[in-house]
Amino acid sequence: MSIEREAEKRNHRKLGQELELFMSMEEAPGMPFFLPKGMVIRNELENYWKQKQQKAGYQEIKTPIMMKQELWEQSGHWDHYHENMYFSNVDEQNYAIKPMNCPGAVLIFNSKRRSYRELPIRFAELGLVHRHELSGSLNGLLRVRAFTQDDAHLFVREDQIESEVDKVLDLIDEFYSEFGFSYKIELSTRPEDHMGSAEIWEKAESALESVLQKKELPYQINHGDGAFYGPKIDFHILDSLGRSWQCGTVQLDFQMPGKFNCQYIGEDNKPHVPIMIHRAIYGSVERFMAILIEHFAGEFPLWLSPVQARILPISDAHIPYAYQVKEHLESAGLRIEVDDRVEKMGLKIREAEKQKVPYMMIIGDQEVENKSLAIRKHREGNLGQMNIEAVVNRLKEDQNKKKL
Repeated sequence: MSIEREAEKRNHRKLGQELELFMSMEEAPGMPFFLPKGMVIRNELENYWKQKQQKAGYQEIKTPIMMKQELWEQSGHWDHYHENMYFSNVDEQNYAIKPMNCPGAVLIFNSKRRSYRELPIRFAELGLVHRHELSGSLNGLLRVRAFTQDDAHLFVREDQIESEVDKVLDLIDEFYSEFGFSYKIELSTRPEDHMGSAEIWEKAESALESVLQKKELPYQINHGDGAFYGPKIDFHILDSLGRSWQCGTVQLDFQMPGKFNCQYIGEDNKPHVPIMIHRAIYGSVERFMAILIEHFAGEFPLWLSPVQARILPISDAHIPYAYQVKEHLESAGLRIEVDDRVEKMGLKIREAEKQKVPYMMIIGDQEVENKSLAIRKHREGNLGQMNIEAVVNRLKEDQNKKKL
């Protein structure tokens, strides 16, 4: 099959509708509605992210969606980005809906006196942002106007830059390997529309390049594609069809802390301005979900599957036992459905296959009598009869295999 035909088969908008994951509605163009099954995937991705951040020494924060226009003028977003922003007026005061999370993290940093001993401070945020995209460019979850960035903002001393960037690169590698993604790296340098002096930019670019070279990571230079406040390392993941998607980014920012008068008291008892590292791994939770839907063609690993198993009782007499099994499996932390419709078994199996449900558990007289289940696996077919505890152990083991 050609890549074009395979890509069409995996189209996340088509699969998102068939698998009941999300909807796009005229009432809110570019702002997706997540359905219950889509929320399962989203929650699993966010929970996994939170566990990894905590383990890596990040503190989670949440900042407001709407803040005063003056803040965005101070940050530089007004001059460099306002045509992509949404605005509101409340109590005769102009507000902007945030297109990025960084100024909020800066305000939290500035909320108390900081010492050099506290640094690095690593703030992580699943922050909902809004950016105005042209209606013709909107595309399912890949190109939207409202999305959640898995952001982090690290406030560091200059002598900590390379070690912190090194740790961030390791964390990003850890994430992508869990999903089976390989990736390419680009170093994006000073754009024409930038803040700050060429000297500061050269220092920032050299710091990022130094880390890449010490880690012996292959990379390409992407001239002039840095953020307006600093150079960045971009990660382009490769999906199962070999297509490239830009997701993760690590940006080094010497500008914004100075604009907001961020300070910490150094070992010399004098105020110093920290350097800020902006970092995202998924990039956008929504966009990463779209990539995963297409990468797996909707056949998610068990830990991400909205429904991990569907129980199929053959007749009404088998329904009470089906619900007993469901309760037992759910108490073990598994996501289970019972298909108790009065339909032929062949139809129920075909529909479960079409819905890409990983496991089916068929119940007839023999299974009720033996307190067992007849197991079918998606694409593999019959696995034979198993008792309930064996089924729980198999699914839990499968669920814990995050690395594919």
